[in-house]
Amino acid sequence: MSKEKLPKQYLQIKKRHEKYFKAVEELGKVVKQEGPLDERTAHLIQLAAAATVHSEGAVHSHVRRAIEAGATPEEIYHAIILLTSTIGFPSVVAALSWAEDVLKDKGK
Repeated sequence: MSKEKLPKQYLQIKKRHEKYFKAVEELGKVVKQEGPLDERTAHLIQLAAAATVHSEGAVHSHVRRAIEAGATPEEIYHAIILLTSTIGFPSVVAALSWAEDVLKDKGK
């Protein structure tokens, strides 16, 4: 996970369920190693999935991680707007606003 300040709730759950979090983090590492996609692409895909399930926290996380992996703000916006015909305009607008939360904090 990003080295930036993590949400308080996330940290509380991680502390309470350390073994569980280690397993989830290990699973994340393993699945990324199982195929040819680079880290940037993987985070853009996970960003799209997060937007699809309306997970604001996951959108924030994957925008941060995609940027760290070399994605540009334009690629992040494009990954989200590509979902319009799949998840609908209102859901895309919500995801764009969540992405913007992170991008404005990064000065992008």
